[in-house]
Amino acid sequence: MRNRQRPLWQQSLRWILYAAVLTFFLFPIFWIFMTSIKSASEYMHSPPIWFPALPDLSSFRRAVEVGGLDAMRNSIIISTASTLLALLIGSLAAYGMARYNVGGENLPFFFLTQRFLPPVVVIFPFLLMFKTLRWIDTYQALIVVYLTFNLPYTIWMMRSFFKEIPREIEESALVDGASSFGAFWHVALPLAAPGLIATGIFCFIFSWSEFFFGLTLTNIRATPLSVFLPGLFGKQMIMWGEVGALSVMAVVPLFVLSFLVQRFLVRGLTMGAVK
Repeated sequence: MRNRQRPLWQQSLRWILYAAVLTFFLFPIFWIFMTSIKSASEYMHSPPIWFPALPDLSSFRRAVEVGGLDAMRNSIIISTASTLLALLIGSLAAYGMARYNVGGENLPFFFLTQRFLPPVVVIFPFLLMFKTLRWIDTYQALIVVYLTFNLPYTIWMMRSFFKEIPREIEESALVDGASSFGAFWHVALPLAAPGLIATGIFCFIFSWSEFFFGLTLTNIRATPLSVFLPGLFGKQMIMWGEVGALSVMAVVPLFVLSFLVQRFLVRGLTMGAVK
């Protein structure tokens, strides 16, 4: 059957629709970036000024002065630590379930159901436990909480990735004298690297943007950026310049991370889709 080329009006309509959707989703990012480089008189101007006459970076300086850099450092430490621990522990658990059928077929789904728990259900036990350990307003409190919520997702995802790897590859390593852990570490884990990176990205995004536990378990020292940023919305005034600057600072790490691993991210998300 011969492929018929679509009429010009259909192609034009499709591209107009694409442009409209792209504009809808990118406009908030564009506007918050423009706000971050405007002067106070420009971002409070009515009617709104779309582009600043001269880029002004003073909002970034003020955002650092009020503690934005400390909050960003807290978020980086907490998100990175919880993601790495989730990948390490979750990969080991997922490999055991995929290769040795640990827990049978129902245990992986049981782990996944723990991810469905509403945060408000578990916050009180966490508060009691961390108060006893004197972990309130510490990095380790949020790392443990985020690890608890990231582990079920990591186990579920990595189990499916390990099941897609042919057993014969690992059996060849075992015949060559590798141990079971050696086959996992040197063979299975590198082959599942795209899935590992894709899973890690989603775990990092959850830890980076989570608000409820950060608000409840921190006060000053370990406050993450997701909690610090809404604090700039006061009753008397809103620090729009600092909000714009911190929003840009919060988004940039995610964009940079996704850009650096986009090749692995696409492979990980489509791994096992085509056989």
